[in-house]
Amino acid sequence: MKDAIEKGQTPFSKETPILFSLLGTLFVMSFFMTDRIAISAEQLASMMDQSISYSLHDSGDIYWLVQRIVFITGALTLPLFVVLVLTGIAGSAAQNAPAVVVERIKPQLSRISLVKGWQRIFSVKGLAEFAKSVAKIIFASILVALVLHDLIPRMLEGMYSDLTTFLSVVRSLMMKLFGAIIFAMTLIAAADWFWTRFQWRADLRMTRQEVKDELKQQQGDPIIKARQRSVAQDRARKRMMNEVPSASLVIANPTHLSIALRYEPGRDAAPVVVAKGRDLIALRIREIAEESGVPVFQNVELARAMYKNVNIDQMIPPEFFKAVAELISIIRRRARKS
Repeated sequence: MKDAIEKGQTPFSKETPILFSLLGTLFVMSFFMTDRIAISAEQLASMMDQSISYSLHDSGDIYWLVQRIVFITGALTLPLFVVLVLTGIAGSAAQNAPAVVVERIKPQLSRISLVKGWQRIFSVKGLAEFAKSVAKIIFASILVALVLHDLIPRMLEGMYSDLTTFLSVVRSLMMKLFGAIIFAMTLIAAADWFWTRFQWRADLRMTRQEVKDELKQQQGDPIIKARQRSVAQDRARKRMMNEVPSASLVIANPTHLSIALRYEPGRDAAPVVVAKGRDLIALRIREIAEESGVPVFQNVELARAMYKNVNIDQMIPPEFFKAVAELISIIRRRARKS
């Protein structure tokens, strides 16, 4: 989600800016358009009353007349146009904080590709957008039709009144129309706001392969890590085997387990395990010990207990002192006899 936001891929409801624009338009029409409509009506009525005095002999006269009409209508509609622009921007900014994202303005061939465009239009998401637009139009049309059921009689009635009254009727009908549309758009925008965020989260859900790739980035490639562990174990095993010739004795079980102990009274406070292993490693420890003249004792229970409870480069616990001391005494007696 953080990566998507940094790339400008944020959830965006298209209906929210439309709702903001409609609310702004309704606000302007309710509080500022009444006087402007009256002034515009008077100006247009004055032009109609003085129409007999206008001379339209050349293009300059026509240009003046069109300019005059555009000025009157522009003064009436310009506030609405400004409000539409500002509220539309506010509706977009209310959903996501404005930010400059270079990624969104980079040229991409996929944006002008006919194939990609066809896939976007007729994809599941494109069809869902189409269905949503159709449902929005149908819902809004039904609601407007219910509210403006008296539109035609009101318009016919207004045609037989003066211009100011007729414009007031039009304004009243427009207010009802905007009210109905805004009510419909409020429901549509609220539903669309939640839907776009749900769809955004659903689109950002990672696939199984993406999860694996992210774990590789965070924790490293499992294959490389396994290789590193294997290399480290090989090096530790070699260092351990190099310590076997310096051992004082080896305890075996008889072929499955082997523990090599070193005991030098001036150096060690108690016997220290310098190597241990099982199966093939145990056999290799025995072979190195026999080649180096290190005594090998077969003691199944002692070998099992020490293999389970003592680690390499660790002194043996007190409960093994008596058994190991007996083996060391045997070695010393042998040494004295020889």
